[in-house]
Amino acid sequence: MKLEDLLKISSMFNQESNQESNQNNQSKNIYDRYIGKYVICRTRNEGINAGYVVELDDTGVILKDARRLYYHRPSNKSASWYEGVAKFGISEDSKVGTPVEKIIVEDYSLTICTAEAEESIKKAKENEQS
Repeated sequence: MKLEDLLKISSMFNQESNQESNQNNQSKNIYDRYIGKYVICRTRNEGINAGYVVELDDTGVILKDARRLYYHRPSNKSASWYEGVAKFGISEDSKVGTPVEKIIVEDYSLTICTAEAEESIKKAKENEQS
């Protein structure tokens, strides 16, 4: 076998390896870490929502079993608002909407909730119209 042939074969293996590496890196983007997580989602026009992330990218996010947090305070009064709710759950005087599937197609930020916070939000009494 000639050196030229060996270099071609070597090049083919390197290309396949690089393609596999690129495919693995593409599937491990920053968004993937949120899929399936229960989060608080703050948006510009849709308010504050909590739910499971189904899908997201730079244009929006889809939440499953989403609840609008009309008024919310952390159950631990010494904690900050969003982070406190995400860590400790909501206070009893918080106002939470009925669970729905919610699509948000605008600017957003996500905060991953603890299991304690998730349970607190899921069990919150539904807000009645006044």
